[in-house]
Amino acid sequence: MTSEGKRRSRQQGSIDLLPSGALRVRVYAGVDPVTKKRYDLVEVVPAGPKAAKEAEAARVRMLNEMNERRNPRTNATVSQLLERHLRENKLEPSTEGTYRGYLKKHVLPFVGKEKVGKIDAEILDSLYYEMRRCREHCSGRKALVDHRTLREHDCDERCRRHECRPLGESTIRQVHMILSGAFRRAQRWKWISVNPASTAEPPAPARSNPDPPSPEEAARIVTAAWDSDADWGMLVWLTMVTGYRRGELCAIRWEDIDLPNRVLHLSRSIGQLGRRRWEKDTKSHADRRVVLDEATVELLGEHRDRWVARMAALGMELSQDAYVFSLKPDGSEPRIPDSVTQRYGKLARRLGIRTTLHKLRHYNATELIAAGVNIRTVAGRLGHGSGGTTTLRSYTAWVSEADQRAAGEIATRMPERPARAALPERQEFEASNPYEKIAVDLRDRIYAGELAIGMPIPSVKQLARDHDVSVSTAQRAVRLLEEWGLVRVATGRPTLVQPRADTEPQEPVTEQTNVETEPPGATGDGVQPVDLEVRKLGATVATLRTSADPADATVLHRLLVGAVKRDSAELAAIDEYELVVRRAGHATVVTTYVAATA
Repeated sequence: MTSEGKRRSRQQGSIDLLPSGALRVRVYAGVDPVTKKRYDLVEVVPAGPKAAKEAEAARVRMLNEMNERRNPRTNATVSQLLERHLRENKLEPSTEGTYRGYLKKHVLPFVGKEKVGKIDAEILDSLYYEMRRCREHCSGRKALVDHRTLREHDCDERCRRHECRPLGESTIRQVHMILSGAFRRAQRWKWISVNPASTAEPPAPARSNPDPPSPEEAARIVTAAWDSDADWGMLVWLTMVTGYRRGELCAIRWEDIDLPNRVLHLSRSIGQLGRRRWEKDTKSHADRRVVLDEATVELLGEHRDRWVARMAALGMELSQDAYVFSLKPDGSEPRIPDSVTQRYGKLARRLGIRTTLHKLRHYNATELIAAGVNIRTVAGRLGHGSGGTTTLRSYTAWVSEADQRAAGEIATRMPERPARAALPERQEFEASNPYEKIAVDLRDRIYAGELAIGMPIPSVKQLARDHDVSVSTAQRAVRLLEEWGLVRVATGRPTLVQPRADTEPQEPVTEQTNVETEPPGATGDGVQPVDLEVRKLGATVATLRTSADPADATVLHRLLVGAVKRDSAELAAIDEYELVVRRAGHATVVTTYVAATA
């Protein structure tokens, strides 16, 4: 022990009395990695009879946190952390612009000046509540006006009294994702010991509910687009056919289209942030090659001819690197993605259809799934980079519907199920020999239901042990049961209770295909009630019941033509349709009619 007069070790931390009577506890915690200045942990204990004791407890606690490296190591604010996080995250300019907009409006006004180490889950939960209360973060004390524009203007009926509307839950989750990433980075830098966002509770992810336009609405939209402007109609048509994102559509150049081979190669996209535009990689960072149908190839050919004619009128030639959709006479600049969205929105509102340009992407996906296209193929065409997981999650309802149709489809193509045989009529038999007594005992158990149809009977060895007979005697008993038609004996398998059916199983029904060239007078069962199923590219579009001769190709052709017209399709597309004929009330397919094409 050292003597009282010897120098004592210096106490870490200090407790100072403030003019208010409160006690300030200060503990040195090193150098701030952001400001490069001295960093102290500071806590103020209110005045009171136990203030000195509480201050000492706070000093010890802060020292323990510092020694265990659980204390914040910087005075940096949330604003400083977010700025550095975005700077080092290497985001796309458009994505970074969106994130900065969210933070500027919904985060920085509330916690931007708070120190990073002071943020906890409670503060973040309060922040998320404020976002759900009002997206404009009004005080609620005085009447506000939601103006139609932020520019100077004269108010009219479009400037309305403010009504609080919550911020979308998906947007709140995006804000949470940004904050979580920033605090995780701060934790890795040792600024903080715990990520407060890990225990905060953002809104649960919303269930995917795509709402594509119906085929009738899609037809109205594309027709109105063609009537407005041929180039605009081509853009809307290609959006429906390919499901491309708007930036991807705007980035297509003529060199990306191989009309002879019907292939569209996509490798770029147009990004936009305000008035700034640039060419960038696709969202999935992968090229896509999409095969086009003949109608789309023909329309693109006409679209190219229009461009060639325009360029010729200007004394120029169409360049291969010109944009397919451009407002410039030489196609040197792409269309603006935001302008495409706005024009489509005006078109939909004029038609009275509540939809957006992005929902044409949903339309493409749901139509492909409904037609029975493989999920991985749909994902590849849409540019989903998860190998089908995103597609499956987004379009679960349509996948389930297609699966149910597939179950019904396979049932119609299965062979007739053999009739299940019943037990033959029981016959009296006078048993005298041991094997006969064993057979009669088993027979009685079968008729009593103890050994049900389909169940195995005891093995030969088991019968021999139970009845104290030889194996050969037990085998004779089983053969007698087989003669009575009560069991089925198969080598190497258990002997099952399975009566012989009165009739043999029917052969599988093979679907026949009639073509238009079949003689009109082909004989059959004559005119009879039939169930008709109209399919387009494998998907059922209509069902009906009528009376017709399934063998009369002329009648079937007339019925198919009528079905195509009722489906609002051109007769030129009749080769996409087929007519499945069944006898009324039966699942068995009698014939499938397809129209022969030249």
